[in-house]
Amino acid sequence: MAGGKGAGGFLKLAVVFLAILAIGIGVFKPLINAQRLGLDLKGGVHVLIQAQSTPDHAVTPDDMAALERVMRDRVDQLGIAEPVIQREGSDRLIIELAGVSNPEEAIKMIGKTAQLEFKTSDGQVVVSGKDLKDAKAIIDQQTREPQITLQFNAEGTKKFADVTKKLASSYPYGDPKRAIGIYLDQQLLTNPQVKEAIPNGQAIISGGFANFEEAANLAALLRGGALPVPVQIIERRTVGPTLGADSLAKSKTAIIVGLIAIALFMLLIYRLPGIVADFSLIVYGLIVMAVLWGLKATLTLPGIAGLLLSVGMAVDANIIIYERIKEELRNGKTLRAAIDAGFKRAFTTIFDSNATTVLAAIVLYFLGSGTVRGFAITLSLGIAASMFTAITLTRFLLHLVVGVPAFHNLWLFGVKEEQIPAAARGEI
Repeated sequence: MAGGKGAGGFLKLAVVFLAILAIGIGVFKPLINAQRLGLDLKGGVHVLIQAQSTPDHAVTPDDMAALERVMRDRVDQLGIAEPVIQREGSDRLIIELAGVSNPEEAIKMIGKTAQLEFKTSDGQVVVSGKDLKDAKAIIDQQTREPQITLQFNAEGTKKFADVTKKLASSYPYGDPKRAIGIYLDQQLLTNPQVKEAIPNGQAIISGGFANFEEAANLAALLRGGALPVPVQIIERRTVGPTLGADSLAKSKTAIIVGLIAIALFMLLIYRLPGIVADFSLIVYGLIVMAVLWGLKATLTLPGIAGLLLSVGMAVDANIIIYERIKEELRNGKTLRAAIDAGFKRAFTTIFDSNATTVLAAIVLYFLGSGTVRGFAITLSLGIAASMFTAITLTRFLLHLVVGVPAFHNLWLFGVKEEQIPAAARGEI
């Protein structure tokens, strides 16, 4: 009967261990490859811009909020995934774009004011970028040249219709006064003649584009809107993909070496419970990577540092638990009772140590910025996952181990037989 229970317990333990191993092998690499990588790992552009006050207007918090919104719209038009756009101080904005194929063009787009104006020959502004509803780049089917089609909103449509009707009826075709100049940041793009009234709120910018990409980028700027205040790029840094790939390769190597060292340490020092801890770490890694992927978080080097630190803390939790278990065994408790008592006594210590670290991470998150926040998030996430695996999964696996009579030898738990009180030897 006992042999049957032992065989059943061993089979259950083997199935659980094999399932964890299979899931780890099958899922871990795809999860790693699916992670969004930050600027320092993927390469890209780091730009620091400063809003400029003018004699007539000082930069306000509302201006910075509008500036951040416009910049985010512009970056979205570039199709860049997970940009980092955040304020620094009262008048600066940090913009990090990972994986940019054309850094110079991206910086050029970021720095443009993009103030669009339609002016009559006497300099009167008829409509502006705030009246714009949409802008798209197209290829003219006849001339094969790139163009930008503009669509005004309701208010802009009415104003444009009124002025084109007035010009078409007041001046003969060819008269310079019949033209409407299209200006971008005070520079004339084109100065077309009004053939007839335009009631549909549509206009075309043609000529002067070197290629379709230039027209598409300008259309994206117009869709994003003009900057509320002038800006100056005070720092620009391009991280090449080679440097990013090198950082990523070194990070992967560090993770692999670190995990192998931890696994060997746990195996040599804690033997059978060490193996259990190693399997718990596999689940820990899967949980953290899955949550990061689910949150669409961007992984950076400081973020990886936070993960590695949380791995160390996960091992710390197991070490505290195992040392408590060994103490309980030396005090004469049975194996099952020692495991339960060890977890119960270790919980307070583990919770207190992790709580103080999470508190520090919260402070870093709210007082820090950029990659410091990434470090705080991954550290907190790793601690939460390590608490779960150490307190629940490790305990579950140890109870499965105890269900196998062949594993009742206390040497497997790092305790020598002579350290156990004589009255308690041989008990389970």
